[in-house]
Amino acid sequence: MTSRLAELGLELPRAFSAPPGAEFRFAAARVAGDLVHVSGHGPLDGAEILMSGRIGEDLDARQGYDAARLTGLSILATLDELLGDLDRVTGWVKALGFVRCAPGFNETPAVIDGFSDLILELWGGEGRHARSAIGVAELPFGIPVEIEAIAEIR
Repeated sequence: MTSRLAELGLELPRAFSAPPGAEFRFAAARVAGDLVHVSGHGPLDGAEILMSGRIGEDLDARQGYDAARLTGLSILATLDELLGDLDRVTGWVKALGFVRCAPGFNETPAVIDGFSDLILELWGGEGRHARSAIGVAELPFGIPVEIEAIAEIR
């Protein structure tokens, strides 16, 4: 998968981590049998927030798409750290995307497509997953997108 990321000109950020002085009460991802459950991630590089704002107010749908793509890369960084090799991911099962949006913004699926398109580019047909895209009033730390996922592993 490292070579496929390079082919696409993509680099993984640092894996999701707690901000200095904080500690998580949950795992960023957890393996259960042949599945890995990934906690909600945002557009992060380690603990650094890469994008913030409300879609349909501070950011447009295209910027939301980009935020979802960055969130996908953050998820992949966490999986790479946990699994030791992204090639262990054999398929994607489910994604749940939350979009911090202005009242009346109803293009949440187009925003979360940023994540889905990334996964399909990397895994092809094995990247096709069930998905929900939900608009919400607020997300932690003002991030525009949060995504959690379930993937199959070997």
